[in-house]
Amino acid sequence: MSTYNPKIAEAQLQLPTTDITADMDFLIDLGFRLDKIFPADDPAVAILSGYGLQLALDRTIESAPAVINLITEHPQHFDTGKTQYIAPNGTRFNIVIKTKTLITPNTQHTFEVRPLQDNNAWIIGRAGMLYRDLIPDRLGGSIIASHIRILEGGPVPDMVHYHTIGFQLIYCYSGWVKLVYEDQGPPFILHAGDCVTQPPEIRHRVLEASDGLEVIEIGVPAEHITTIDHELELPTATHKPDRVYHGQTFCHHQLQKATWQPWRVTGFEYRDTGIYNATAGDAAVHIARPLTHTTQAQLQHHTDILFTFVLNGNTQLITQEKDIQNLKKGDAFVIPPDMEYRFHEISPDLELLEVALPGHQNI
Repeated sequence: MSTYNPKIAEAQLQLPTTDITADMDFLIDLGFRLDKIFPADDPAVAILSGYGLQLALDRTIESAPAVINLITEHPQHFDTGKTQYIAPNGTRFNIVIKTKTLITPNTQHTFEVRPLQDNNAWIIGRAGMLYRDLIPDRLGGSIIASHIRILEGGPVPDMVHYHTIGFQLIYCYSGWVKLVYEDQGPPFILHAGDCVTQPPEIRHRVLEASDGLEVIEIGVPAEHITTIDHELELPTATHKPDRVYHGQTFCHHQLQKATWQPWRVTGFEYRDTGIYNATAGDAAVHIARPLTHTTQAQLQHHTDILFTFVLNGNTQLITQEKDIQNLKKGDAFVIPPDMEYRFHEISPDLELLEVALPGHQNI
């Protein structure tokens, strides 16, 4: 069935009533307009409209009371800040602020390791994709990190949308995915090893995926709003690679064009993704690997959140007063600030995805 039928003139919400006069008066006081009422001698149905909504009070039906949100930029205009009204028929009207303020909770620091071998961690999410939560407690709601799989590729049933968010990263771990972004040119392929940031409220759409696609997706804060844009068509006619979206620019890092340089850890090198500059210092994303046969590396960080995903290889993670963790490909961990830790027995093919928030180039 089509999602839109031009033969339908309008939509109507039917509400039960036992006292149609009282309910009409309540709705009119709330700002609705009476459009129709019948029959004249003993009214059983009244049609009212307002705020883009049509309501039908109907004395002949029985149903549970409805909940209706009245969305406004000016809640103070409703009875000195009153946030709820209840009609005689039990219908509840909530006064809701239209513009949501993005709130990032204070980070609740913890040490946590998420092994790939925990098969019970995979759940079916939207569009049939498989999701694995890489930080189950989400550090008090300050971050969400997901390992996402699409087993069978093809067109993705996505719509143009945007996120009200502080920071968002998409790292292609395996396979490829076809994406398109507002003012960032034609659709392109994100290959394994590539990544993009999705600045706050940039319109975008996922078009197609390969078989066996796997991505690592990180969002700050954990809870954020996704809004569908029904008007904008992508790609846009304009190309503005330097456009600023709420203080950030779009960043597309490609493995094929990457340059490697010495990392902060002796015996390692890293490729910088450019995300530190694109986010004006809100995040730093590095992919690091050992330069030579390194057996041990001592580390510490002073940023708020440090998330690490093992892209390849294996190593031991040793921390203060914690059991030794044998890390392998697909495992993830978070380390609280100032906790000393070290890698031991590092395999030559070890490769790490490290995300620091707020970003510091030299953590």
